[in-house]
Amino acid sequence: MVLLLSVLLGVSMAQTPAQRVPDFRFIRKSGAAFTRQDLATGKPVFFVFFDITCEHCRMSLQYLNSHYRELNKAALYLVTMDPGPSAEAFLAGVAPQLAKQPNVLLLRDTRQQFITLFQPRKFPSLFLYSSQQQLILYSDEEKDLPVFLAKIRSAR
Repeated sequence: MVLLLSVLLGVSMAQTPAQRVPDFRFIRKSGAAFTRQDLATGKPVFFVFFDITCEHCRMSLQYLNSHYRELNKAALYLVTMDPGPSAEAFLAGVAPQLAKQPNVLLLRDTRQQFITLFQPRKFPSLFLYSSQQQLILYSDEEKDLPVFLAKIRSAR
């Protein structure tokens, strides 16, 4: 009985990822605000929430860097709470090809909203939303990146 109760409590306390892109306010490299209204239209929206000290984040971004051509059907938003210069240096070192792509944008979460609004469980967190901003796929495991790429490749 105690085990069953523990399992039920654990499940009920687990965060559920945002089913629709929430209203947010992040900061671009230029210092300008970036909100939900600024998201690309007509294509899937892929958020990667990362931390520069996270080894799994490093591996995820390296993987995406090596598959950057497959991401051209999506708008990719790399979101971090880390300071801008540190995040830029990290991205340039770990994912230099990715950082150069026109469909990729590095955003800073200076208000620490991402966790509250999107409900990730850990770093890295991957959210793929449709062009209508509905959740298609969520994971916090870098091993699931091939599934995200397959979904993006099949996007219309």
